[in-house]
Amino acid sequence: MKQSNVWQFMAVVALWLLQSVAQAALFEDDEARRAILDLRQKIEQLSGSGSAQNKSQTDEIFKLRSALLDLQGQIDLLKVDQARLRGANEQLLRDLSDQQQRQKDVQLALDDRLRKFEPVKVSLDGADITVEPSEKRDYDAVMGVFRKGDFTAAQTGFTTFIQRFPSTPYLPSALFWLGNAQYANKDYTAAVSHFKRMLNVAPKHVRASEAMLAIANCQAELKDTKVARKTMEELVKTYPDSEAAQAAKERLARLK
Repeated sequence: MKQSNVWQFMAVVALWLLQSVAQAALFEDDEARRAILDLRQKIEQLSGSGSAQNKSQTDEIFKLRSALLDLQGQIDLLKVDQARLRGANEQLLRDLSDQQQRQKDVQLALDDRLRKFEPVKVSLDGADITVEPSEKRDYDAVMGVFRKGDFTAAQTGFTTFIQRFPSTPYLPSALFWLGNAQYANKDYTAAVSHFKRMLNVAPKHVRASEAMLAIANCQAELKDTKVARKTMEELVKTYPDSEAAQAAKERLARLK
């Protein structure tokens, strides 16, 4: 190959390498390494010509070696940029994952909060009713007080509950237990009033017969025997198959 053709070839190779580096997206590391090896080989071959070299050849070899060093430096910079971009991409993926997790947590928290306001079904005195969570919470709380035997606090609690939830499905049961708390506190007149209100609200309630017997007991405590007997007779007639009616019959026999 003629000397001029050799230099033309080497210049083309160097120019091609430099242009390829400028287009980093199309220039892979493996290709760059191969290009560098090819360029080095060409330089070594050219350098090996020994005495055939002249000043012009030496200058061209120096230029090609400089180009090789520049190419290696640009490749190193590309590697740094690639690592930086890879790190940025990984950070973006982590941020996306964190954001998705936060969104999921927010949605779960929102669902939990909404559930606290959704009506719930409960079974009470043999019937299924649908109530607000706040109704259930307050009713269960005051019933807990009643079961502990703190009838004064229970009386206050049931009164407050009925005032707060006047149309609650718990109303018949709340009136019944309010009457019992008042009976335990010997507030017989108030107890009669709430037992009667319960019967007006839910005459077919499972505890209706017990409420009527409680009315008769309150009337007896108030020394109104005649009215108490009348209430018991009505109880036997209205709820003949109930345990309360059987108790009323026995009580009537003793009142004669």
